[in-house]
Amino acid sequence: MEKTFESEWFIDINGDRIQNANKNLILHVAIDLFSQDGYNAVSIRDITRKVGIKESSLYNHFSNKIEILETIYFNFRMDVANIIPPQEGLDEIVSSMDIERFLIQGLKNFMDHIENPKMEKIWRIIYLEQVRDEKARSIYLNDIVEGMSNFMEIVFKKYFTLGQIQYHDPKMLSVNYQYPLLQMVSLYILKRLDGEKTTEIEQNMMEHIRFFVGIVRV
Repeated sequence: MEKTFESEWFIDINGDRIQNANKNLILHVAIDLFSQDGYNAVSIRDITRKVGIKESSLYNHFSNKIEILETIYFNFRMDVANIIPPQEGLDEIVSSMDIERFLIQGLKNFMDHIENPKMEKIWRIIYLEQVRDEKARSIYLNDIVEGMSNFMEIVFKKYFTLGQIQYHDPKMLSVNYQYPLLQMVSLYILKRLDGEKTTEIEQNMMEHIRFFVGIVRV
């Protein structure tokens, strides 16, 4: 496994870029194993054997397996947060593109995030661990479902103010737009994980955007 690609280096839970190659490699290996077998089925020995270090060496970097998982979650949450434009620049973005273009670009940003091999594997971990792990559940419900729905509520308010869409309750607009799309995204991820074709679901996501815009546009 490569240790040198800058784009593949992780951030520690204190927010600092991980400088140690072995610590970074431990995270890569843990993501591979957790995504394949589930967190509970993977031991510290499994991780160190694949990394090529002694078990005692792992504890120079992580106090236990839980800290490894929390670091993975931390990096996932940071990447998810980067999908959403910052609030301070949102007015300029909204005023520079119409509602359909904004939604299409938003979907593209989300798909770019999912198609990062590292993030795609973490999505699988999130799915696998949701029933067992409250933190995985919280990330999906709060960071993804609620976080993105709240963001879209703000976006729809702005587009109504600009006169581009008809007035409806922004929260309901967000729910009706975001929830079907998230369901399709989940299906897209599962199909990719199973090695199935995703052409139809990708087309459905674009059709959903066009259908929604056709209903709300002035």
